[in-house]
Amino acid sequence: MKRKNVVLICTDEWPGQLFGHRGRKDVMTPTIDFLADNGVMMENAYSECPVCIPARRSLMTGLTPEHHGDRVYSDRMEMPDCQTLAGAFSSAGYQTVAVGKMHVYPQRDRTGFDDVILMEEGRCEFGVMDDYEIWLGEQGKAGEQFMHGMGNNTYYTRPWHMDEPSHETSWITREAMKQIARRDPKRPLFLYVSFTYPHPPIVPLQVFLDKYRDVQCEPVLDDDWPEEWVIKQFRDIASQYSPKEREDARKAFMAQCTHIDYSIRLIIGSLREHNLLDDTILVFMSDHGDMLFDHKMVAKRLFYEGSASVPLIFSGRPMLEYRNRGYEKKLCQICDVMPTLLDLCDVECDEKLDGISLFSEKKRDYIFGEIGEDAKATRMIRDDRFKLIYYPVGNVFHLFDMQEDRKEQHSLADDPEYADVMEKMKGLLASSLHGEDTSWVQNGEFCGCPVPETESMPNFGLLNQRGIHWPPPETGYSH
Repeated sequence: MKRKNVVLICTDEWPGQLFGHRGRKDVMTPTIDFLADNGVMMENAYSECPVCIPARRSLMTGLTPEHHGDRVYSDRMEMPDCQTLAGAFSSAGYQTVAVGKMHVYPQRDRTGFDDVILMEEGRCEFGVMDDYEIWLGEQGKAGEQFMHGMGNNTYYTRPWHMDEPSHETSWITREAMKQIARRDPKRPLFLYVSFTYPHPPIVPLQVFLDKYRDVQCEPVLDDDWPEEWVIKQFRDIASQYSPKEREDARKAFMAQCTHIDYSIRLIIGSLREHNLLDDTILVFMSDHGDMLFDHKMVAKRLFYEGSASVPLIFSGRPMLEYRNRGYEKKLCQICDVMPTLLDLCDVECDEKLDGISLFSEKKRDYIFGEIGEDAKATRMIRDDRFKLIYYPVGNVFHLFDMQEDRKEQHSLADDPEYADVMEKMKGLLASSLHGEDTSWVQNGEFCGCPVPETESMPNFGLLNQRGIHWPPPETGYSH
């Protein structure tokens, strides 16, 4: 029997609900909808730390932030000394290749892959020029990557400024297809395709932006939460955009999603033309989501559904036997991807993992999420029905019934009818805290920590604005 191939497609910042198969009428995702309808779409998948680097460490190690070491965004932290997802497949005889974003340190660390075709969004401050920027130089476009003028964490938008083949999504897709064509025919393939979008900058190709010209976006989600100090901090960035700028950003963001959806068709086409499709597990996921102005917030680093809920789809012919057997309802998180794929492909792992194999009898009763160690630190407990979000600064709790209020518009934290639920969820949260976080609980009661007296300073770097990249910028410049 042939060994299964794996194509793991990971996007950056794609919310778990932003798909046609999740009921959205305003986004065009026909390819991914097909994979979900004919595969296993995990309905309750979460990023245990919804920001790029910690989430990707969980993906590549099968560990939670407590054990892989990062719950902040430590861009100069090396990977832990353990067997990785790619390393396990390599040890099992697979040809392992990654194309796109890795977000590890040092940047050329292959984390167990045989080869990495790198696209790092121009992070020259670490002293590395990635393969995409090298390619741009070879095309006579050295340093042109960011001349669209849009920032990497802002929600202003404009169409892509160069030709279609030069767009990062097009380049990653083309390089992934090359790896399928040049694979070793005597070895099974593990291919990791890591798209940098729809994460800002929001610069879609005009052809995909045009598809949204007459689309009416679904209304942003509102709520009735008290606006505590910490909530005001998270809403500050979104408040800077006008209603038109918000609408433009949402349409352009979805256009970037549709570009990726169309690109996946090309990858599937390459698998088919090279006689790999019938034996390949296709996985689609994201590292975290984006609030996209729901609850008057943008970006990630939050445990509301827009930011923390992620797409996770296992599809392809090898997955047909797992469809409609109840696996879709399991609580799962990013660290589960590694043990699941190893189990599906009968690959041994030398490490003890925090994740579980999702197509086994194993299940978890709840998920613990954690992000940050500063004034915006946030923790989460999500069980089969309820979600508790905790902000230690101000000792603020939000409780949501995920069956009745998946859009999180009404917090039940202060509702006397849910006192027993609050007690249970607080108990799970207290038992999950580690390190200095345990100081937030005194004599069995949550006390948190006081609200800071000083306000945050303006970001004069315009939230990671880029300039020309030729000649390459100096290393170590400020953020």
